[in-house]
Amino acid sequence: MAIDTEKNSYTVIFAIAMVVVVGAILAGLASGLKPLVKANERYEKQQNILYALGVNNNTGANDVEFIPTNIVEEEFNKYIKKQYVIQGGEVTEDDEAYLIDIKKESAKAKNPDYERRLPLFVGEKDGKEVYIVPVRGKGLWDAIWGYVALDKDMVVQGVYFDHKGETPGLGAEIKQRYFMDDFTGEKFLDGDVFKGIKVAKGNNDPKNTIKDDHEVDALAGATITGDGVSAMLQKDVRMYKSYFDSLN
Repeated sequence: MAIDTEKNSYTVIFAIAMVVVVGAILAGLASGLKPLVKANERYEKQQNILYALGVNNNTGANDVEFIPTNIVEEEFNKYIKKQYVIQGGEVTEDDEAYLIDIKKESAKAKNPDYERRLPLFVGEKDGKEVYIVPVRGKGLWDAIWGYVALDKDMVVQGVYFDHKGETPGLGAEIKQRYFMDDFTGEKFLDGDVFKGIKVAKGNNDPKNTIKDDHEVDALAGATITGDGVSAMLQKDVRMYKSYFDSLN
């Protein structure tokens, strides 16, 4: 018996069947690709931490080139000597500290009974010990984040910043070399007092030669994003001050 494809019931049954089939295919793909997605997330974090440390594939003056994914784990283990988790004043070693989701930790910390876990990475480059900390904040449109590499006196050795949805040519420039490189040599401390580093419109130091003013030049047309960078550095790096005090 021929199927009457003109009936409404046929259209409904066909649509339901297609939804079930396509849904099953997508679910299978998502399940099969999950390990690959997780691996890529792990590699990206390792690349970002290494970039802040100064381990990258930059060749030109404006390059932002990461260590390739096929060797990034090897390079990460080579340069990152220790990983720590700071929680409630206790410092413990954890080889997977870099996998801690600082967005979730920040949300959990809204509960006054929860002690936030703070990951910290100790790297070594050119015979010098460097401490890398993650930061996360909010730009104009969405999240901004990054890593800050510091010496034991909280002087910046390098940074890496990224964003989810800042405006191209404006706030999105936080991940460009000309902005990130300005932070190198800047100081978070004024004596023993944590002062932070501000992205300032009135810095009047376009070549960023002054390194004790706690300021870098703002991005043109990106005041709110710059303020977000200033705020996340102030908020997140400050949480590590007691650890750096213990080093000195």
